Amino acid sequence: MAPGPTQQPRTTDRLGLLLAQHGATTGTRIRDALMVTGLPLRHAITLMHLSAGPMGQQSLIETLAVDPSVLVAILNDLERDGLAERRRDPADRRRHIVEITPKGAETMTEVDVAFANVESELFGGLDAEDLAHLRRILDRIKDTTGDNACTGDD
Repeated sequence: MAPGPTQQPRTTDRLGLLLAQHGATTGTRIRDALMVTGLPLRHAITLMHLSAGPMGQQSLIETLAVDPSVLVAILNDLERDGLAERRRDPADRRRHIVEITPKGAETMTEVDVAFANVESELFGGLDAEDLAHLRRILDRIKDTTGDNACTGDD
């Protein structure tokens, strides 16, 4: 029920605030679950994208919607840990190709388990139809805001 004209809205009446609170809780749970992998959230998201196949560094910047310097720092860490590698594109020496390593793929298995555990806890009370509906709603929100950034305080 919406608040009357003289009534102050409760925090649960503010969908943006409610979504932010759930997002913060979810983010905390995901970061905690990722501790077993030793990866910060941004690093895990980067590896997730790389697990689909090699990508140009510029494409990865655009996909993650991060500043190039942020991606360079993430890739430096992933390379140092043997989880990803950069190489020059033989067809265009100015372009870097980024690829997940076998060790990175093994780590992605751990990341997938961590995410699956959190999602099971968060969405265990929802059936397949509820989950599909939630995804559609979240996709519509994302589409209207243009928000696809790789965020998180790591």
